[in-house]
Amino acid sequence: MKQLYTQWGEQLDREQVLQEYPRPALVRNSYINLNGLWQYKFSTDSEIPSSYDGEILVPFSPEAALSGVNRQLQPGEFLWYFKEIPFNREKILAGESLLLHFGAVDQSCSVYINGKKIFSHQGGYLPFTVDLTPALKSVSTSPFQLQLQVQDVSDTSYHSRGKQKLQRGGMYYTAQSGIWQTVWMEYVPKTYISSVFTESNSDEGIISFLIFAAENESFDRKLRANLSYSLEIYPAEIFEGAINQPSGYFERLALDTPLFSTQGEFSTDETASDIRLSASLPEEEKKLWTPDTPYLYPYKIKLDEDVVAGYFAFRSISRESDENGIMRICLNHTPIFMRGVLDQGYWPDGLMSAPSDEAFLFDIQNLKALGYNMIRKHIKIEPQRFYYHCDRLGMFIWQDMVNGGSSYKDWYVTYLATVKSALYLKSSDCHKKLLSRESDEGKKEWETEMLSTIRLLKNHPCISTWVIFNEGWGQFETKRMVSLAYEEDSSRLIDATSGWYDQNVGDMNSYHNYFFPLAIPRKAKKNDRVTVLSEFGGYSMAIPGHCTGEGLYGYGTFTDMDKLQEAFDRRESQVQALIPQGLCASVYTQVSDIEDEVNGIFTYDRKIQKLK
Repeated sequence: MKQLYTQWGEQLDREQVLQEYPRPALVRNSYINLNGLWQYKFSTDSEIPSSYDGEILVPFSPEAALSGVNRQLQPGEFLWYFKEIPFNREKILAGESLLLHFGAVDQSCSVYINGKKIFSHQGGYLPFTVDLTPALKSVSTSPFQLQLQVQDVSDTSYHSRGKQKLQRGGMYYTAQSGIWQTVWMEYVPKTYISSVFTESNSDEGIISFLIFAAENESFDRKLRANLSYSLEIYPAEIFEGAINQPSGYFERLALDTPLFSTQGEFSTDETASDIRLSASLPEEEKKLWTPDTPYLYPYKIKLDEDVVAGYFAFRSISRESDENGIMRICLNHTPIFMRGVLDQGYWPDGLMSAPSDEAFLFDIQNLKALGYNMIRKHIKIEPQRFYYHCDRLGMFIWQDMVNGGSSYKDWYVTYLATVKSALYLKSSDCHKKLLSRESDEGKKEWETEMLSTIRLLKNHPCISTWVIFNEGWGQFETKRMVSLAYEEDSSRLIDATSGWYDQNVGDMNSYHNYFFPLAIPRKAKKNDRVTVLSEFGGYSMAIPGHCTGEGLYGYGTFTDMDKLQEAFDRRESQVQALIPQGLCASVYTQVSDIEDEVNGIFTYDRKIQKLK
């Protein structure tokens, strides 16, 4: 394939790679960014190597051009990372903890400190944290040696993998591996806040906090029974400037007067680790989050010596009948049409890693300028900064769960399903072999990852919808999975089966239509769920000099920009005509070209806009 670069990849400062604070919804002042040059080695040996192949630019996968490696990790191989990291030994001896955070490592990895294995993680899309404190207490000198062992079987097993495939082509893309999101550290007190969950009641102006406390693992005692705490909530604002560094955010809060404050002592038995607080704000101070007015309320929580800051929003998402008795998606109890775009989150130079924070902003801001108010994040989990920008800029997100399962039978889950959908023929989700879900271990792993995804992202007000399964890719036990998702988060809508294989659960009649005249399906007129066109369009046009290869995949091919625009406008007009009949959302395929799939609004390198 021809290598393309975005403007951000071309201008990349290898000494300052993705330095922005990676967790803006939960900020702590202690922050050490570890992105940059590490040592790497490919090996068939599971033992720690004595030498390395060269340097890799973290957090870009070795398959991505920006990593400087351009080598694919194969099943059966090991990818090793190495970096020497300075640390403050006095802080460790004084009782503080040093936490090491990985945004995502694809797919399985083990963490070593000075040659000793201390942690293992499975799953290529979810973050994880390692408490380095126990290992570092016996380390007498700084720096310590950090090694990471990575394996990735990609699409040869049941693990969640999204659109990655070792034999890329068509609607499947280059498989990547290893570290692909920011790596960072922070010092925390021996008793610290491990997570904060917020739940807002916008009708009554009540915000509830669930705060989880943790104890330094290097101390052999349980959580203290008495902890002092304080909570401050600040007036709502629209974040014009991004939170790039923690110090700037805390300085900003220090200049404002709290709208609400409380303090006290948390008394519990020795096994409890959570604190529940709530605040009621006056009606005149209640400002609702919308795409046009994305108001966010900053807050600050102190637990003994630990201090964190974050934000929440007041807004509700529901399905309610309009004046004609048609079920609609409602924002703050007012019907809203969600006009969205399918977003795979790929970049020619970084693959699944955006080359910079500005690259995220380019996609979000340009889609808003084109009149879209929603992005369907397609079978991928982005870094926290993506969702933060959507929170503060006012862009709804439909979040897909990352698909897994064994090798897909495209003839069944794509081609035959398209025909059956057009004929309104129902299909069951009980066919384990046809739906690539024969492994009980794989199903259990996916269930765990689904719930972890919801917990990771549910604080973000931008997320309106959880998309559980896409087109039967690894689908199983749909009713039970939807029930579990509702238990974890009842404040969002659920699209149980985007495309087909509907099992009559969730909040949406969700269908895909690339080839047939647009219409409201008959089944959608017979129940109380909202009707959404969750994929359509996909018109292809290759722009010479802005394509990676000769492949041309899409749903209708054009060679003239004006004719492409005319076809797009006709399809959009058909969508608009269905809104009075009950259509509540549409999702155009897609944000950008990706490898063979040249059906983007933008070219893969984001240098040319094909549609207006």
